[in-house]
Amino acid sequence: MLEFLPHGDERGHLVVVEGMKDIPFEIKRIFYIYGSDKDVVRGQHANRKTQFVLINVAGTSKVRVDDGKGNETIYSLNRPHTGIYLPTMVWKDMYDFSKDSVLLCLASEPYDAEEYIRDYKEFVEIVNK
Repeated sequence: MLEFLPHGDERGHLVVVEGMKDIPFEIKRIFYIYGSDKDVVRGQHANRKTQFVLINVAGTSKVRVDDGKGNETIYSLNRPHTGIYLPTMVWKDMYDFSKDSVLLCLASEPYDAEEYIRDYKEFVEIVNK
């Protein structure tokens, strides 16, 4: 989990996230997920090259992270000044989205479909070789 320093006064709050300072990579892609129902599971993949930081800037969601070796952790993203760092080669599932959830995703690489592993069994085989 990453904690970002919130700045604010009577006008409201501001959170700054800088690549190679607040997160351990240069940001090369930004996207966000919103409008997902509570029962929807997003992600369901691992990445060979891309690292991510996920921040729920509005609402809440959960992230299940699995290393393919029997270790699994569930994170609750429920504060706009905290995030989760996901290194390469971890399986990720995002789910349990609140109606107002906006999940911001910061990525270390541009999108490349070839580096995604979308089959869980294949992922487990690769990490256990």
